[in-house]
Amino acid sequence: MAHAGGYAVPAFNFVCLEQMLAIVEAAMETRSPFILQCSANVRAYIGRAMVRRMAQGCVETMKAHGRPLPMALHLDHGTSAEQCASCIEDGFSSVMIDGSALPFEKNIELTARVVEHAHRHGVSVEGELGVLSGTEEDHTAAESKYTDPERAMEFIAMTGVDSLAVSIGTSHGIVKIKTRKGEPVPPLRFDILEAMGQLMPGFPIVLHGASALLSEYVDTLNRFGGALVEAQGIPEEMVIRAVKSAVCKVNIASDGWLAMTAAVRKALAENPAAIDPRTYLAAARREMKDLYVRKITRVMGSAGKAGAA
Repeated sequence: MAHAGGYAVPAFNFVCLEQMLAIVEAAMETRSPFILQCSANVRAYIGRAMVRRMAQGCVETMKAHGRPLPMALHLDHGTSAEQCASCIEDGFSSVMIDGSALPFEKNIELTARVVEHAHRHGVSVEGELGVLSGTEEDHTAAESKYTDPERAMEFIAMTGVDSLAVSIGTSHGIVKIKTRKGEPVPPLRFDILEAMGQLMPGFPIVLHGASALLSEYVDTLNRFGGALVEAQGIPEEMVIRAVKSAVCKVNIASDGWLAMTAAVRKALAENPAAIDPRTYLAAARREMKDLYVRKITRVMGSAGKAGAA
């Protein structure tokens, strides 16, 4: 429905309760469907049982406010069938198996195995073909390997995946695109998206590494004691164009971390005697909520689409 409606479902990574609450509050305010997603590392950090209960708490919070919305709990960048099975056992409604670093045939084998198990439990699966540069949790890639549309069609047919993450020039981490001062940011490979849209019309395409790393947050962070010398994200206009082309799900992680850290640094600098964590975490929560509302309304176009997801 997202593709037909010309919008993308926002997939926001969380690492703590404040982020999760900010995501839910933004979704309720905008009436947007949304995806809560965490990596295996974050799940281990918070604890399996706690992640499950926090997600259930989000559902109960929306009901208490009379605003139930379509929501998925998603494993981001799962690397093994065992990880995915564990998340399925814990009630995740969606899992990603990332075999993009493997040879093509091995990626198909691993992804198909996860799909077979997940579909027996009514869980959807996201695969990945092509490699994004940058660092994602424990995984680092020096160079991007763009997705081949023809191979993507074969991959989808052989695995049965429900959605596919592609590589078109976005990147994980804080430095997504390197340009010299004054040089324009090179465009993403929209030709790949257009080709995939022609070969597999309506198939859900996922865009990872799409944070903008807005200068206002970088400046605030550095003004209050930070040292983020290099930070360059994907211009929001490019992500908007990708959504209008073929992308149905957009992942946002670094933007949330940046907004939270900038807000915490500012709050502590302005109130150096503060020891109550609520003093600065509330400020971070407000800033993240504003960021997520911006993404939903300006970039994803999913505001008001809760009934259509």
